[in-house]
Amino acid sequence: MALAEKLNLSVADYLQGELVSEVKYEYINGEVYAMVGVKRAHDTVTTNLIAFLHAHLRGTSCRVHSGEMKVRVQTAAADCFFYPDLHVTCSASDNEELFNSQPKLIVEVLSDATERYDRAEKFHHYRKLASLEEYVLIAQDTPRVECYRRGDAWDLQIYQQGQQAVFQSLGFELAVADIYEGVFAG
Repeated sequence: MALAEKLNLSVADYLQGELVSEVKYEYINGEVYAMVGVKRAHDTVTTNLIAFLHAHLRGTSCRVHSGEMKVRVQTAAADCFFYPDLHVTCSASDNEELFNSQPKLIVEVLSDATERYDRAEKFHHYRKLASLEEYVLIAQDTPRVECYRRGDAWDLQIYQQGQQAVFQSLGFELAVADIYEGVFAG
């Protein structure tokens, strides 16, 4: 029996393929991984946060991007493209057509299928972005917002029901209840 050949896809081929693919793929050093679908709660949390951030950022140089826009993490040792649930970039030079590479804030909404990956491998790569000030993980099944802030050691701040989530990188506060509006029966 012959072994399957492992393909190593170039960045150019990956980006071109993404333009015509019906499935989104993340790219890690030549290998591609299909993205999983999301539940209603995941989509609602993401949409709520995008709406609030968009309103807050109006009139500034910052832009909020949905999970349709890739983030590139490129170092001497790695070249990766991810689809975070949302991210914010504020740099005028972050203007590639198909991806951003200088996000200030990245948010991932956790699911059973992706939680370990978002907490470990993605965070490992995201931390290499010099522009990244905050990495936020939001649970979809309980009101919990975890905000990791760059500093000496990526300090963690947890926000729960009845609290204001603080996004220091953007000078923005939002009630946890507003992030989860429409998610939990009430």
